[in-house]
Amino acid sequence: MMPRTWVIAGCALTAVAGITAGAVALTRHHPHRTIAGSGMTCASSAVTATGQASDCAAPSPDVPSGPGTPAGATSPTATATSSPSHVVAPAPRPTTPKVRPTTPKANPTTPAPNPATGVPGPPPPPGTLAVHVAGNRLVNGAGSTIKLHGVNRSGPEYQCVHGLGIFDGPSDDASVAAMASWHGVNTVRVPLNEDCWLGINGSPNGGVSAAQYQAAIQSYVARLHAHGLYAILELHWSAPGTFQATGQEVMPDADHSPTFWSQVASTFKGDPATIFDLFNEPNSINWTCWRDGCDVTSGHGTWRVAGMQSLVTAVRTTGATNVIMLGGLNFSNDITGLLPPYRPADSANQLAASFHVYNFNPCHATACWDSDLLPVAAQMPIVAGEIGEDDGTATLINAFMAWAEPKGISHLAWTWDTWGCGGAVLISDYTGTPCPGYGAGYKAHLATLP
Repeated sequence: MMPRTWVIAGCALTAVAGITAGAVALTRHHPHRTIAGSGMTCASSAVTATGQASDCAAPSPDVPSGPGTPAGATSPTATATSSPSHVVAPAPRPTTPKVRPTTPKANPTTPAPNPATGVPGPPPPPGTLAVHVAGNRLVNGAGSTIKLHGVNRSGPEYQCVHGLGIFDGPSDDASVAAMASWHGVNTVRVPLNEDCWLGINGSPNGGVSAAQYQAAIQSYVARLHAHGLYAILELHWSAPGTFQATGQEVMPDADHSPTFWSQVASTFKGDPATIFDLFNEPNSINWTCWRDGCDVTSGHGTWRVAGMQSLVTAVRTTGATNVIMLGGLNFSNDITGLLPPYRPADSANQLAASFHVYNFNPCHATACWDSDLLPVAAQMPIVAGEIGEDDGTATLINAFMAWAEPKGISHLAWTWDTWGCGGAVLISDYTGTPCPGYGAGYKAHLATLP
């Protein structure tokens, strides 16, 4: 969530058509803020609809957006207009390293699931490495209340569409041990690419197959579990129709996302230590569309959104009872609609809310957390799947963690990648050396946990 390649906070740069060096540079700094589609320009900071008038209704003009708005992503009925309240964001650093083509490739000899259907995953991990929802709490295999604390490991969402392998940096046992070495880390969130998993629209490329991509993710999850870590798998990059998934869309697409989740759920349904986060950051739609789907118009034309209910159903139809995380509107910074009537039905009663908070989000202060999060927390677990800030300090995350801990709210920081210290980057190397300020602050907080 560190948009240092933007000029204006909350307003995305014009996208580069196709996969170009410029797109890779944008990806490197903040891969899940790459704008999906081509020729898309920024429209407004007021992009998220909170009214319920109709599916994909025009955004409410008094609701500010989260960062990285997929510019040009509008409802079929309205186009947002520019807001004068933008704040200038830090300019890109010219010395920021580019994505390296030396990322380790997937081992082609690793047994892989059938890319058309997926296969059942490994048996449940031994002991108490399992997570379930019990009321408004998360509990482990022994039934004890737990909170998830950890990091995001970005890479599998973007490397595979740029012909650079699967992971950005090491994914071996030593790299996982480094994450586990930070006291308090018990969870790693892994962003995925829809096309690379399904093997569609020319992805993955660079000599990696869909079967190898799937096998690499399975192996990585097993490696996390071997170090006592829970895994969160989340759909980060997707695209409708024959468009390649080279950025974040406004919502999952009806063309491929249900199939993606059916396959992922089939693969990991025997693994109670893995959570499914259905879509990274919904935006530019309203709660009715969020739940039920609708038609939207963006740089990819007009296409059908897969509502969250359809994705929950796709997961449960496989027999999977894993915990499911649901991100709300405004780039998951608004989870008020996780209360009825918009909360999807779940036959397994294993839903958790996914909240994202950065210093540049609208809901970034105690008053908003009290008003918006506490009613949800009274009914279901909240996992702040991404927390961070673009100023390289730990001011916001320290405030949020101090507020969240006594309320049983979980949190994971963005990001465990070596993109250069100074923003929402936790480490300077993959042995786990924390970046000054932000990374050191998060590590210091974790050290205070039991």
